[in-house]
Amino acid sequence: MRYKTMLERWNEDDRMFLALRIKKRLIPTILGGIVGDALGVPVEFKSRDLYIKGMTGYGTYNQPEGTWSDDTSLTLCLIENLIEEKDETDLMEKFIAYRDKGYWTPYGTMFDIGRTTDEAIERFKNGVPAGQCGGTAEFDNGNGALMRVSPLVFTLWEEFDFNKRKKEIERVAQITHGHPRSTLGCIIYLEFLINLFHNNSPIEALEMSMDTCFNELKTNEKYIRELSFYKKIFDKSILNANREDIRSDGYVVHSLEAALWCFFKHDNYKDSVLEAVNLGGDTDTIAFLTGTMAGLYYRMESIPEEWINTLARKEDIFTLCERFFQYCFKKADKTKE
Repeated sequence: MRYKTMLERWNEDDRMFLALRIKKRLIPTILGGIVGDALGVPVEFKSRDLYIKGMTGYGTYNQPEGTWSDDTSLTLCLIENLIEEKDETDLMEKFIAYRDKGYWTPYGTMFDIGRTTDEAIERFKNGVPAGQCGGTAEFDNGNGALMRVSPLVFTLWEEFDFNKRKKEIERVAQITHGHPRSTLGCIIYLEFLINLFHNNSPIEALEMSMDTCFNELKTNEKYIRELSFYKKIFDKSILNANREDIRSDGYVVHSLEAALWCFFKHDNYKDSVLEAVNLGGDTDTIAFLTGTMAGLYYRMESIPEEWINTLARKEDIFTLCERFFQYCFKKADKTKE
């Protein structure tokens, strides 16, 4: 019988720790966003002060309890694209399948899609290369890229070169949203999530993210003008804003501000996402963003089990999350060799 050497046991322990580190963050991050999305779907576009206390159904889109929107569908498409190591052309083809054939929808039919994403899909179908399909006008700065990029946390957390992280975020975001303000929102959001992943407190993660973004982008011709639009995040004044001053619409800046405000206002997942839903407006996306942050930070045990159990296609979601975890673990483990 051959006994394992101390080095072999040490390496096995390291691999187990790495696997747990990723899994304990990845699954609640993805599920946290989806649960927030499903909470918000029935009341999207409703006025503020809704008094939602849990999962409801029907409402805006007349969908059953636990139904999620394009926020989740396009996020799941991205996860699949990352696992398969395909390019942005494949990702756009998945978005077409979502819109036209109900791919990765709760019940086989698409019921919601953002204007900017829809227009980008049409450009792609008309022969425009995927990387050039994103709208670049001022009015194209919706939250449709912001809402779906969170899986990149788990492929970028070990990438210590900011410019390489930025390039990957741009590649994924700009196929639908080509204006630098939208991309900057995605960069800020992902930098914050990555710093949470690395066990920083929320305020530390925000400060580190803001310092990195400002220092790396202050001389970047493409982004320098856009930094001022996120002033309330950079100076952290958004965290102390009054509720009536939080704008919960689909503009990328307002959506990110609202999600951060909800996340920092509470010390648990449940209250954070309910705060987001009860702001009214773009309830599904703001609760999705808030739920992603809170799921990552407060972990799986923080998400009410009864909310998870109501989700449409729950088993399919868990299966894809497991595949994504295995992919991300193998990717991270390879870098340790």
